[in-house]
Amino acid sequence: MTETEPQKSGTIRDRQYQAIIDAAIEEFSRHGFRATSVQAISDRVGTSKANVHYYFKNKETLYSKVLDHIVILWNSSFDQIRADEEPAVALERMIRAKVRLSYTHASASRLFANEILQGAVHLGNYLRHTQRQWVKNKVSIIQSWIDSGKMDPVDPAHLIFLIWSSTQHYADFETQVLTILNRAEYEEEMIDAIAEFLCQVILKGCGLRD
Repeated sequence: MTETEPQKSGTIRDRQYQAIIDAAIEEFSRHGFRATSVQAISDRVGTSKANVHYYFKNKETLYSKVLDHIVILWNSSFDQIRADEEPAVALERMIRAKVRLSYTHASASRLFANEILQGAVHLGNYLRHTQRQWVKNKVSIIQSWIDSGKMDPVDPAHLIFLIWSSTQHYADFETQVLTILNRAEYEEEMIDAIAEFLCQVILKGCGLRD
């Protein structure tokens, strides 16, 4: 698995590429890899199957690129943290950004979760190498905050896992959450309230809020 090359925005080719990626995310998240066909993806885009194959050699290649896209998106909120930042500011920014992503890219969250639940068949090498090192780098930053007395001595890796799981819960288990709360869909004020709640609980657990 390799990172998706950045696409220059604005051209017809780039818009078509992104439209296929978006449609593939919806189809793969709804039906899984095996049950999703390139024809279904092309139908959702409103283009021909041949046009999809112009951009992606086969379904496996398309699925791999979709996962690349999701991983880059998911890591974006964590990629910005620096050791010279105040941990409360950095962690709150990460949590709020991740809640927002789970709201705006719910299908991507569910697709990623399904891939992991199926044993990470297509993500195995990425998890063992790229993401393992990525987490180590973020752990070292959080540990530097702990060592300098800026936050309580929590386990940095488990803190990352907690942020991932708590923020993505609202996308992966959307039906459960909305049904229990008797809501038809997430609304802007609800997303803000979720973000504030998670910031309060997680930051307080790290000794960063009174």
